[in-house]
Amino acid sequence: MQIDKLRGKQLDQMFDAILSLKDREECYKFFDDIATMSEIHSIAQRLQVAKMLTEGHTYNVIENETNASTATISRVRRCINFGSDGYQLVLDRIMNEEE
Repeated sequence: MQIDKLRGKQLDQMFDAILSLKDREECYKFFDDIATMSEIHSIAQRLQVAKMLTEGHTYNVIENETNASTATISRVRRCINFGSDGYQLVLDRIMNEEE
């Protein structure tokens, strides 16, 4: 995993902080303080791109609906195909909750 290069006390503390959040409103408060609007938008956009890619949407449709660049879509596609299965893990869980 690429993130292994960053693994350590600081990253553990950040993930523990995220895991301590109890609901969506707490997430809004925490992320409002910890990240810029641009960073939050980029992360949310990538997750939406991943969802649409796994649903079989074309790059054109994804680009039009999310305003993501083709470079971002390609990067997310690469992570889905060759990454650590993090997108799939999260998408499976949120899709099960929506049902």
